[in-house]
Amino acid sequence: MASSLSYALIALFLSICVSSVIATAEFNQLFQPYWAPDHFSFDGDAVNMKLDNYSGAGFSSKSKYMFGKVNIQIKLVAGDSAGTVTAFYMSSEGAKHHEFDFEFLGNTTGEPYVVQTNVYVNGVGNREQRLNLWFDPTTDFHSYSILWNQRQVVFMVDETPIRVHSNLEHKGIPFPKDQAMGVYSSIWNADDWATQGGRVKTDWTHAPFVASYRGFEIDGCECPVTTADSDNAKRCASSGGWWDRPVMSELSVHQSHQLIWVRSNHMIYDYCNDAARFPSVPVECEHHRH
Repeated sequence: MASSLSYALIALFLSICVSSVIATAEFNQLFQPYWAPDHFSFDGDAVNMKLDNYSGAGFSSKSKYMFGKVNIQIKLVAGDSAGTVTAFYMSSEGAKHHEFDFEFLGNTTGEPYVVQTNVYVNGVGNREQRLNLWFDPTTDFHSYSILWNQRQVVFMVDETPIRVHSNLEHKGIPFPKDQAMGVYSSIWNADDWATQGGRVKTDWTHAPFVASYRGFEIDGCECPVTTADSDNAKRCASSGGWWDRPVMSELSVHQSHQLIWVRSNHMIYDYCNDAARFPSVPVECEHHRH
């Protein structure tokens, strides 16, 4: 009986730690505009970025991180947003950079909003997946998260996993764990590809296109810019952060079921199944379970 109680208390403790570890911050505590600051406005705890026919806009984190979880609540561009892209992503710098992307592809009124995810490792991307969201992301704020540890990268929408990129280094496949990454968001015109492959162009009579943000949360191993990536990697890999607990090394059974549901009902494109682009199946696709 004592043993069962002990396990229950440990499980409760871990669940409390995992669920409460991130505290919401004000925008200017974590982020700053890096592109077109005149295209920002503030409404209480929300930050608005607009795209018009003069410019898009973007913000970046003040610090860089290696491992942890990033979460932002976003309300996407309403109405006819065709041709626009709103992005939320993490990225390091340089030609051999790592990057984890959420890209929300604008649509014509009445169509489902498409979210594209992508993973870059050592400067190589081309790992796109697309799915239709199962709700209207323009009427209210929804949470978009990236969990990154030494075992996996998990993309989540309202805490539901929509993609997992697993560490397959034991198969000789590089995994992003050696470069500190900043957190970014931007909105821009991409009507050469964003909506129906570029067939539907941006209608500037509907500008400005506005994306709104709140709930800024980052909990990770912060990396000083004056410290070499190799030293940051060693420190963050051995920091004992909550994100590296065994329970975080793979999806729970419930999360696995959620991911299967998303893929079965909402996925519309997976690079792993695109024989036209990849006559030989990309090597990581042969081993990923998800």
